[in-house]
Amino acid sequence: MNLIVLLVLVIAAGAVLSVQAAINGRLGQAVGVLRSSLLTFAVGALTTALLIFFFEPAQAVSLLDVPKWQLTGALFGVVYMMVMVGAVPIVGTAVATVAVIVGQLGMGMLIDNFGWLGNPAIELSGSRIVAMACLALALVFMYRSNTRTD
Repeated sequence: MNLIVLLVLVIAAGAVLSVQAAINGRLGQAVGVLRSSLLTFAVGALTTALLIFFFEPAQAVSLLDVPKWQLTGALFGVVYMMVMVGAVPIVGTAVATVAVIVGQLGMGMLIDNFGWLGNPAIELSGSRIVAMACLALALVFMYRSNTRTD
């Protein structure tokens, strides 16, 4: 797949996450954080099960055969979902999304730099640090604009 097409798809996936956060935030206000998260994961599980059944080719390894630490990613998804459902109605979709991106970028840079979790090491560069600082500054400005009473 062309790298540019892949990056466009990733950007689109990020946009969909913001829409999901806004929708789930409103749902969470109406029915509660846990019920909203349950619905999201139940619908996601059903949809994924159907996709696996109809489209996924057979794999050489099953979920029971992988190292158990690799299964913990699902727990992180639950934490993310519940935090976003609770945060979006309070700080807004944009601030919550940028805050998530700051966390993702920071952890992503650490994972890259040290090659954690079996990923190839990519050295931390000055431009990466500047990008992180710019994004953190953007988060500060966005948050301050939400709390301004002018």
